[in-house]
Amino acid sequence: MTRAERGPSLSELGERICILGPSNSGKSTLAAAIGAATGLPVVHLDVLRFVPGSHWVERDPDEFGRLHDAAIDGERWVMEGNYSRWLPQRLDRATGLIVLDVSMPTSLVRYVRRTLFERDRLGGLEGVADRLDPAMMRWIVTQTSGNRAHYRERARSAGLPAIVLASRGALRRFYAAGDLRR
Repeated sequence: MTRAERGPSLSELGERICILGPSNSGKSTLAAAIGAATGLPVVHLDVLRFVPGSHWVERDPDEFGRLHDAAIDGERWVMEGNYSRWLPQRLDRATGLIVLDVSMPTSLVRYVRRTLFERDRLGGLEGVADRLDPAMMRWIVTQTSGNRAHYRERARSAGLPAIVLASRGALRRFYAAGDLRR
């Protein structure tokens, strides 16, 4: 594979890296691995979006917007999460972008596995154990395809160095190339 086919390296993404991808695609795990390897502070947007200690009760949008904007004002970060309403200003501050382009079946399997077997998951709400939610499963089944296309388009149009990881193999190779640990 040529360098042009691989895209930029992790080091070429700079010190404000945005990670996008469908629900349960591995954004939180990747952000934590990048943070550990580079020293970049990790921001999990779900932790800012939802009320601490709740079972996924959303904060007021204005409050989340203030928390989001304070986080992106930092000089260095790796930030994972989508929240399209706030994405333009996040991409304006970002120096690089990673898109996890995983399939709906992969996202669904990851969701079931994490809710049944992972009690303290990265990017989860402190003190809250995930549980299977039929509405979340429907969301994954019905929204993943459209979201994947949206995130790929963002990678093409953002004007930033961008990496699209379109398979589990590509993700494994990215972890290996960046000496990242799960």
